[in-house]
Amino acid sequence: MRDLPLVVMTAAIWTYWFIVGAMIVRLRRRKRKLVGVVPEQPVERMMWLVWVPLVVAWCALPYLALTHTSAPFGVPAFARSVPAYVVLRHVAMVVALVSFGFTIASWRKMGKDWRMDVAVGERTNLITDGIFARIRHPIYTFSIVFLVCTVVIVPTLPMAIAALGQIVLWILKARNEERHLLATHGAAYASYLQRTGRFVPRFRGIAH
Repeated sequence: MRDLPLVVMTAAIWTYWFIVGAMIVRLRRRKRKLVGVVPEQPVERMMWLVWVPLVVAWCALPYLALTHTSAPFGVPAFARSVPAYVVLRHVAMVVALVSFGFTIASWRKMGKDWRMDVAVGERTNLITDGIFARIRHPIYTFSIVFLVCTVVIVPTLPMAIAALGQIVLWILKARNEERHLLATHGAAYASYLQRTGRFVPRFRGIAH
């Protein structure tokens, strides 16, 4: 196969968003709500105006790298010719698949409480066990790792810009969700904040 990491990454990204779409449809039928397709919070609606094009870019750019051989969309020659970087791309492929697996596990853990925006006016369950016992936002954490691996495999300027923009939005969204959950769950969530890290496990004496 001409470029295994690129082919696998492209398939994984499309599968990622196919699963998200399937979850939206399933929960839409169960709850009769859009579960975040149209955010209820004004601040998240503003984020969506930027986030949706970035998601489209994340899906499209690896595919364009498969079909183009020159800048700005084609994979640079060094990524396929420098031995160390060739190995790095294969490592990134494996890490991306592992991260994808953990993302799926996090989705399953959230179950019916999963949604794409904050649930304004709805008190959702506070999930604090499993992987959520150490990390408050494992879905964002592993998705960020997945996205960074995409940039390693598709080291182009458009892909780097799209990834950076999406990572910034995930960070902002995580902070917004924490404010909402603190207001909703009060002391229970405040205690949860103290013992967990936002994107990486919290260790005593190390800030998250």
